[in-house]
Amino acid sequence: SSGINAEWPLRPGDLLFSHRRIVLLYLLSDQFIMGTRAEKSGLSRDIQKKLEAKYDIEQEKQCRAWIETVIGEELEEQEVGMNNFQACLKNGQVLCKLINALNGTPLVSKINQQTMAFKQMENIEKFLKACKTFGLKDGDLFQTADLYECQNMSQVLTTLSALGSVASSHGYAGPSYGTKISKANKREFTEDQLNQGKTIIGLQTGGAKGHVLS
Repeated sequence: SSGINAEWPLRPGDLLFSHRRIVLLYLLSDQFIMGTRAEKSGLSRDIQKKLEAKYDIEQEKQCRAWIETVIGEELEEQEVGMNNFQACLKNGQVLCKLINALNGTPLVSKINQQTMAFKQMENIEKFLKACKTFGLKDGDLFQTADLYECQNMSQVLTTLSALGSVASSHGYAGPSYGTKISKANKREFTEDQLNQGKTIIGLQTGGAKGHVLS
């Protein structure tokens, strides 16, 4: 009849293809990834609680302000707290913008805008790789799951603090964050100065000989 779509009947395999596509999209979704994670129990739960107890809200506030100033935009979640901060950084886009701004020229040339889980985790991995190029050590870096699955946000703060410290040592002129890295203060002495130093040490040593404490 005239009410039937001209594309009907479906070709063999159309329904199967659509079903597979729906399943694939679900497998790549946050809901599936987060839903398939086993609930922590026993020792793992205790460790997780200790990691969460280490989380420093004041450090987060400083880090938030620093990130916003460097990238020139506000974070989506303005309310402080571990889970809110994780939500701001989870897709990796802010982190990639941050490392690019600190370096001056992009270390991450393409930032994924897709909302699929594996694309967001890819952004995080690009950021971590860029951090190593920037000068951070392996021990400074968090693992992708630490951020994406909110497993260890304290380590995320540690990485960002190390990043701020390295940026300052690289001559980044913008706002500072993290511990300032001290530079070696190498002094050059002339031969006369070195000889004078030896003479002074010799006199001090000689003056000490025969000195009796009363």
